[in-house]
Amino acid sequence: MYRISDQQIDYILNDIGARGVEMESLQQNLLDHICCVIENNLEANGDFESFYKKTIQTFYKDALWEIEEETILLLTFKNYYTMKKIIIISGTLSVAGFIAGSIFKILHWPGASVILLLSMLNISLIFLPLLFILKTREVSAMKDKLMIAIGTIFGILFSISSLFKIFHWPGANLMWLFALGILMFVFIPIYFFSGIRTPETKVNTIITSIILISAGGMLFTLTSLKPQTRLLDNTEIEYLANDEKMLKIETENIYKSIGKDTILNHRVKQIKEINELCNELKSDLLNYEIGYKKITPDLKGKKIMISVGLASNFFQGNKEALKKLHVLSNLVGENSIKCYIEKLRLTKKESIAKNIHFKSSILFYEYYSFHYDNTILGAYKDLCEIQLDAMEEVNDLIELKN
Repeated sequence: MYRISDQQIDYILNDIGARGVEMESLQQNLLDHICCVIENNLEANGDFESFYKKTIQTFYKDALWEIEEETILLLTFKNYYTMKKIIIISGTLSVAGFIAGSIFKILHWPGASVILLLSMLNISLIFLPLLFILKTREVSAMKDKLMIAIGTIFGILFSISSLFKIFHWPGANLMWLFALGILMFVFIPIYFFSGIRTPETKVNTIITSIILISAGGMLFTLTSLKPQTRLLDNTEIEYLANDEKMLKIETENIYKSIGKDTILNHRVKQIKEINELCNELKSDLLNYEIGYKKITPDLKGKKIMISVGLASNFFQGNKEALKKLHVLSNLVGENSIKCYIEKLRLTKKESIAKNIHFKSSILFYEYYSFHYDNTILGAYKDLCEIQLDAMEEVNDLIELKN
């Protein structure tokens, strides 16, 4: 059994300090461990220095000071390893969710929006905040902590603004521009001027800065800077008001021509429901957008501002309206009206009856992940188109019945 001398103990202690371990308590603990290993494994006449060098290398991967860093992290942040595991798990789930959600969205499978929503919330509210906490504990320089903080803020804003853009929620463009502003005018300048001062990192800093600026520029080109509202001019108001008036007159005339024909009345019941639902939805849209429930000639001369954003914003925030739209979509789909017209056509051997057909794109959407690429005014016109198609079908019924 080897016995360590006082001079050798001093040698080990000095070497531990020279390798970057400054905590006295940690130095003493390492000294005890190393001395025990040497005394138990080195032969009495063995080479102390060579054995010590082999032994000390087993205590670290790259440098001995890593032990002190890990110790400080454990003392100041007890849940360090638990949070590391959470970061890895949450990051992996987010990446898997992005891939799966993108595939689902491309193939128009149900659940795509839910997967993307959960993935973005996960990376924004769990992954990035935890990563920020851990990284700030690992660095001591204030400029490094500032860089991590700015980068985390940009990452969270970028993720949330992307989420808002996917779901067409209001404020998406403003948040998107704010995130890009932080990247281009705060993060990149600080990163560039702090990294270029050090010769070792100068080249990498320049290359990385060029890549970041290029990426930020490409993202900026994807941003729409169009105004969010426009003035509804008098010509449009007059045109829409005349359409409403003619539609009302046409509806009244058709219902009068039906008379007391109980069979025909029964068959056009769904058409009436379609017309009423369209009127309710148009009223809801207008009230939401301009504060009026109808477009009348009285609105001429007034300053009516109307949004150029998607009508999806209205339907996503109004469950009652979305429910009405869902009912409307079911009513104008493959229903008994089409079957009845076809039956009459075959019975009377006429060819004038047409399959029920509604051209409006407002009817084609995913109920649980609403996506509709039209403006408020476009949605209003789509609903008018549905009413006109419905009246045309009633005319076909009356002509075939007679």
